[in-house]
Parts: sequence; structure tokens; C-alpha cells
Amino acid sequence: MALIGYFKGEPTEYLLVYSGGQLRREGAALAFYYWKPSTSIVSIPTGTIDVPFILNETTGNFQAVTVQGQLTYRLTKPKAIASILNFTIDPTKRRYKSDDPEKLAQRIVNEVQAQARHELLQLTLEDTLRRSAELAASTILKVKNAPALTEIGVDVQALHLTAIKPTPEMAKALEAEYREGLLVKADQAIYHRRAVAVEQERRIKENELDTAVALEQQRRELVDLQGQNNLQIAEYEAKAVATRLTPFKEIAPQTLLALALKDIGENADKIGNLMITPEILSSLLNQ
Repeated sequence: MALIGYFKGEPTEYLLVYSGGQLRREGAALAFYYWKPSTSIVSIPTGTIDVPFILNETTGNFQAVTVQGQLTYRLTKPKAIASILNFTIDPTKRRYKSDDPEKLAQRIVNEVQAQARHELLQLTLEDTLRRSAELAASTILKVKNAPALTEIGVDVQALHLTAIKPTPEMAKALEAEYREGLLVKADQAIYHRRAVAVEQERRIKENELDTAVALEQQRRELVDLQGQNNLQIAEYEAKAVATRLTPFKEIAPQTLLALALKDIGENADKIGNLMITPEILSSLLNQ
């Protein structure tokens, strides 16, 4: 069995090499030979690490919610982490010898849960469901400044809340309330549309009535104007007739009769039938 081994670290690993209880070397991506019986290798990951989580919490109005998300963190103080948690690895299998790395992730999740709980207790269920982005932003700000994490070099870089869900019963109640609200809005839209249609119909009828009144007014004015014109024409014709008859007032009736008979004789070719009875002739002569 070989007692000397070779180990080559990755760029995202910060290595602490202990031999005989003393720190012999440290750094990122080290490559070295080591004495297996007395050497311990501590590997601290320096790249970003994603940790999913699910939290069961209560809102400010005592409603249970399930918060699901993911946080991203990295370790900036490897030696500080190594002093409180065991990150020793098996060089051959490259596996951790303890479950402390998983404990670190749980510690960070616990801090996230504590800060998220403080935020949720200030919100109602409805606000929690609507303001997940604001909840994530305020939570990560407090987590990044948490002394328990900053002292050991835990830098939480991102926090995403992928889902916030109420209990199934409350979800159905909220869906029913929202659905009823949509139905009310739909009814209001229908009533509004009908009211607009009625108002437009009323305006159309008013316009038609106004148009009819205007036409009748114009028609009355036209009738009045035609009557005035006909009256003026009759007056002018009467004056014309009176003017034409004025000269005949000074002429004796016998003379007028003679002139009339003379005109009849001159236009005899235009007269179809003319009957003068003895009685008519006697009456005219007597006058």
C-alpha cells in the first residue's frame, strides 16, 4: 500500500493542508504530494453554491403559506469556515468526511427563514402573494448583513422566491373571490355598454325630432311666404284690372255695348257658337 499520495485541487477549491497537527500549506488549486498517514486535507469551495429551500410560515393575518425558493452563496473566508466546521475530505474519493458542509447550507437557510418570517408577519396573505419580489429583496438585504453569516465569510449573492402558495382551502377561497370580482366587472361592463347604447339611441331620436321640427318650421315659413306672394299677386292683378277698367267708367253703356258687339264681330271667326235671344237683345237695347 502506497503511503505517499498526490492531490491536485480545482480552481474553485481553497485547500488547507495539515500535517502533524500543523498547517503546512494553503491556497487555491494546489497540487502536491503528501504523506497519507499524517496528512489532512481541508477543501473549502469558493465558487457559488445554489441551495433550494421550502419554508412553512404564517402571514400577519394568521394564514399559512408555503414559500419555495433558491439562494446562491459563496464562501469568502475559508479559514474562518474551517475553524468552526469540518470540511476535511477523503483525498482518494474526494468526499467530505462529515456532514458539516450540509449543516452550513442549513444554517444559511435558517437565517433566511428567520428574516423571511419577520417580513411575512408584517404582511397580509393577499400582500404576500402579490409582493414576492419585494419580500425577496428585503429578506436578502437582511441576510447579507446578518452577523452570524458575515463573521464566517458567507456571502449570500442571490435569493429568489419561486413560489408562495396558501393552503388549498384558502387558494380556492381566493380564486372564488377573484372570480366573483371578475363577474362583477363583466356585469358592470355590460350595464355600461347598455347605458351607452341607450344614451346614443336617445341622442339619435332627439336629432331626428329636431330635424323634423326644423323641417316643419321651414315648411311653415314656406307656406307663409307662398301665401304672401299669392296675396301680393292678387292685389297687383286687382290693381291692374282696376287700372284697365278706369277709362271705361266715363263711357256710356250704349257705347260700351256697341264696342262689345264690334269686338265680337271682329273675332267672329274665333267664336264657335253665339246665341243672342230676342229677350237678351231687347234687354240690352232697353238699357
